[in-house]
Amino acid sequence: MAAKKKETIVPPTFEDSLRRLELIVEKLEEGDVPLDDAMKLYEDGIAVSRLCAERLAKAELTLKRLSKDAEGSFTLQDEKE
Repeated sequence: MAAKKKETIVPPTFEDSLRRLELIVEKLEEGDVPLDDAMKLYEDGIAVSRLCAERLAKAELTLKRLSKDAEGSFTLQDEKE
């Protein structure tokens, strides 16, 4: 019996998520989406929006923790500093 391969799920990039959110907004703004479909799109939009916000928050935290050393190289500072 062959071993099953583990499927690796690669999350979409921030840019892909942002494009998905833009498409959702465009469809909803068109106004010709049936109510059930509009509700599903809205729920998907909220989920994608949260994902984007989380990624932005992580990126912002990383940028705040970066500092330049004496040689001009950037290093990641310990969160406790």
